[in-house]
Amino acid sequence: MSRTINKIIVHCAYTPASMDVDASTIDKWHREKGWMGIGYHYVIRRDGVTELGRDLERSGAHTKGQNSNSIGICMAGGMNDDKNGPALNFTDEQYDALRELIVFLQRKYPDTTIHGHSEFSPKSCPNFKVKKWYDTGELEKTF
Repeated sequence: MSRTINKIIVHCAYTPASMDVDASTIDKWHREKGWMGIGYHYVIRRDGVTELGRDLERSGAHTKGQNSNSIGICMAGGMNDDKNGPALNFTDEQYDALRELIVFLQRKYPDTTIHGHSEFSPKSCPNFKVKKWYDTGELEKTF
């Protein structure tokens, strides 16, 4: 059975720029919370390498009320160096990888719309307006 996917939702790991988290680290964090494993379908590391997380045929665990019909993408970074607030500290390689991944996913799921986690939650995550960035290349902060 395949699930209906109509949203791509982008997140940040809320880690400082110096910390390059991968899918296995996030999987460990989520299991420590009692979850069934990583909640995101993809993780984009600081160098732009995209790693698989949760299988696409499984609902995510990344955005309350949106998991059954969405794909969750998490970018390493998003926290300032003082570790006390958000930052827009993603690398050019991450933005390039995110764009490539969205293009790929929209070819596979042509009816998807693009969102940031902050559209569904009172958080600033992923700290920029994803759709505006995707459409125009302009980075507008959400914090």
